[in-house]
Amino acid sequence: MERNAANIPPSEIPHSRHNRVRPKSSVQFDDNIIIHENNANLIYINDPIKTNEKYEFAGNEIQTSRYTLLTFLPKNLFIQFHRVAYLYFLAIACLNQLPPLAVFGRTVSLFPLLFVLCVTAIKDAYEDWRRHRSDCYENNRECLVLQSAQFCSKRWKNIQAGDVVQIFANETIPADMVLLGTSDPSGVAYIQTMNLDGESNLKTRFAKQETASAVFPDACAVAGVIKCEPPNRNIYEFTANLEFNGHKIPLNQSNIVLRGCMLKNTAWIIGVVVYAGQQTKAMMNTAASPSKRSKLESYMNRETFWLSVFLFIMCAVVALGMGFWLVRHKDQLDTLPYYRTTYLNNGPNEGKNYRYYGIPMETFFSFLSSIIVFQIMIPISLYITMELVRLGQSYFMIEDRDMYDTNSESRFQCRSFNINEDLGQIRYVFSDKTGTLTENKMEFQKASVHGKSYGSSLLTADNNTAAANSGKRRLKLKSEIAVDSELMALLQKDSNLDERISAHEFFLTLAVCNTVIPIGSSNKVSTCGKEEPDEDIESIDYQGESPDEQALVSAACAYGYTLFERTSGNVVVDVNGEKLRLDVLGLHEFDSVRKRMSVVIRFPNNIVKVLVKGADTSMFSILAPNSEGNYIQHETQNHLTEYSMQGLRTLVIASKNLSDAEFEEWQNMYEDASTSLTDRASKLRQSASLLECNLKLLGATGIEDKLQEGVPEAIESMRQAGIKVWVLTGDKQETAISIGLSCKLLSGDMQQIIINGTSEVECRKLLTEAIAKYGLKSSSREHLILKYKTGSGHCRSDIHNDDGLPKRNGGKEGATAPLALIIDGTSLVYILEKELQVVLCCRVAPLQKAGIVDLIKSRTDDLTLAIGDGANDVSMIQMADVGVGICGQEGRQAVMASDFAMGQFQFLKRLLLVHGHWNYQRVDIQIAREAETMRKQHDDLQSKPPASE
Repeated sequence: MERNAANIPPSEIPHSRHNRVRPKSSVQFDDNIIIHENNANLIYINDPIKTNEKYEFAGNEIQTSRYTLLTFLPKNLFIQFHRVAYLYFLAIACLNQLPPLAVFGRTVSLFPLLFVLCVTAIKDAYEDWRRHRSDCYENNRECLVLQSAQFCSKRWKNIQAGDVVQIFANETIPADMVLLGTSDPSGVAYIQTMNLDGESNLKTRFAKQETASAVFPDACAVAGVIKCEPPNRNIYEFTANLEFNGHKIPLNQSNIVLRGCMLKNTAWIIGVVVYAGQQTKAMMNTAASPSKRSKLESYMNRETFWLSVFLFIMCAVVALGMGFWLVRHKDQLDTLPYYRTTYLNNGPNEGKNYRYYGIPMETFFSFLSSIIVFQIMIPISLYITMELVRLGQSYFMIEDRDMYDTNSESRFQCRSFNINEDLGQIRYVFSDKTGTLTENKMEFQKASVHGKSYGSSLLTADNNTAAANSGKRRLKLKSEIAVDSELMALLQKDSNLDERISAHEFFLTLAVCNTVIPIGSSNKVSTCGKEEPDEDIESIDYQGESPDEQALVSAACAYGYTLFERTSGNVVVDVNGEKLRLDVLGLHEFDSVRKRMSVVIRFPNNIVKVLVKGADTSMFSILAPNSEGNYIQHETQNHLTEYSMQGLRTLVIASKNLSDAEFEEWQNMYEDASTSLTDRASKLRQSASLLECNLKLLGATGIEDKLQEGVPEAIESMRQAGIKVWVLTGDKQETAISIGLSCKLLSGDMQQIIINGTSEVECRKLLTEAIAKYGLKSSSREHLILKYKTGSGHCRSDIHNDDGLPKRNGGKEGATAPLALIIDGTSLVYILEKELQVVLCCRVAPLQKAGIVDLIKSRTDDLTLAIGDGANDVSMIQMADVGVGICGQEGRQAVMASDFAMGQFQFLKRLLLVHGHWNYQRVDIQIAREAETMRKQHDDLQSKPPASE
């Protein structure tokens, strides 16, 4: 998962040094950018009365509770009676209240239904009371709001759109606000969005320089109008214009802080409220995850339906029989005890009629009476006991000490009680790799620089301080990073060799091309077990949105290139004790289309460079061709393959010098794209294409992400139990294969068949050829590795052996070793078979994960389980029949969207094979016992002698 939400807006770029290229100001205000009045919100800064006079925006009071004292009873009953079974039992109870139809005691017949309704109502009332308590706490929190030229305390629920609010460090944002200024003169603020998107890493937000400079002397001096889009639930986009001092300034998602976020590493911020209360993006994204029903409950509903049909048929037969009997004996009714039309003569009731309603009505009453008599066919007690059984099962799972994670101090969470028994019927397990199978703690292991690989001679002995000890102040990382002595020696050489220059730019790119935030701490070193201050050593740590970026920046620091400071328009890198201040002229974030990230920087000597990092599939096609570069490129590709076979995550690093003409052309397009309110993303990609071409290859990186404890054993146990395990990852093919081998998805004696096709005909032809060559039957295709095609789309079929794997002699006679089928996403749709036991999906985007799960659900009747730890796994988790979230490094969004949550992947083995087995077995036994009880009750009724008159 790599989403770089922290963006450096073009208006924050320092333009004083651009004059040699562009004499005019680079801050462009496009007066043609207009948000139409009919759908725009007008926010008057520090004038909430005027703001709300015209538009009547929602107040900031929130309500997550469902009921009030007046609406609880009718609303709760309405919701409960959405269950068809409850309507059935209500109808039975009502029929039994009619005197002609009463079979059982009228009051007693109401007890079962009333008991179920009351228990559910008490549970709902308790849950809603907790919501009311939470709402009350939120609405009555206080913050500072600008009133009468000074900031006064005000409750959150009384805040309105247009209010200017001040927030201090470690406080929560009360509403969606556009930043006007921060404690940093450059307008930078750092926020934590864990409550919003589940990600714990800090993100960067910016106040516009025009308002930031005005806020510092006097916050009251800031006056203007914001035209913004109507409220919506997209937390990653924001489009607006700020009319300030006669200028129209575009605003985007980097200028807004959302309700629920927390201010970090910033003393204070001042902002104007644009969305409040239920219109905030946080509240608009509070929709619950899709409701899921267990397979057993769905089966019970079908059986209940057919039992109801059978019940009505039985009652209809009884009623018709009664009708025919009445017709046949209508002349004899006066002589029958029950159906006499009049009482006997000479009695006290002489001349009075019995309660006889005629043949049609008597037939109808007979039908209704039969429904009451046969109602036991659909027992209401079954629903009660099943809920109690599920509650007990949830307690056993939550209290299981074998599923308690001591590292994160988190126990198992059961977030959905109604699908417990489905855990015992799972046939497919879809798992994310990074952070789920692996620890998501990245460690820099290998580097390929100028065609040479480093990382075989790593040292950890006090290298962090040695890396930056040539100056007066030394920088020390909080965590130790191993360095290669040969590469360190190369960097410390005083020469202009191409290899030395490439190594310098390589680590400079690692330090600069990112959105990582450096965080300093108190300067202390340990001496003889005591902490003593050392003025020459400064401890530094990094916060980033991606663990990969943090690992790369930490590695650069270990080699002497320390990211020391980051502002909106500058970065400061400590290069072996010497401060190097670089102007950041623009940043192109990583996206799934380009699969790379680039930053444009200006050096103190006015040289402009673009530094780029990205996936190998997207980088080699944009390198500059030359004879020496071809050799370096060939060697780098070999190193990448080697790193991938070792299970390392890889990135390619490149750079290019920009001429004045190239820079000016790009800057014009970049500023136009950055200020565009329509199709901004595609325009930014077009501007990036001007930079990301004819690059100089610097090298590649290899980052290790170790497997979690117990993963191989868990996967092996699930495979032995007949569960098909699919691993979905965005890594390249070689990395995925290596991880597949290490976690026992794949075995060393498998021979690999790689098939990439662009059509069904091509895919089937290639597969048929492989089957013929290896004598493979469809039932023998046990293993599949899915490679998502990212290249030119051509069709390729490679059949090869890895080193150490047994060779086949060819033909059916030599077909002894198992095969692994490697196939791209397009081909998967054509030739997917149920016989595949293991699938390893490479180069898969987040939405494709959900698509693969949906594909299996639509083609089979088997139950699916998806497990992941990041925001990019949410769609997959919600798509599967059972979703499991891992409390990992990437926040809690996956946990919040899941049905069950746990600390480690290895607990899935016990969850499915122990608790899942028990849950399904116990519910089945309960249903069987309920059926046996019904049979005994029926036999007792049949054997009971009729009551004597």
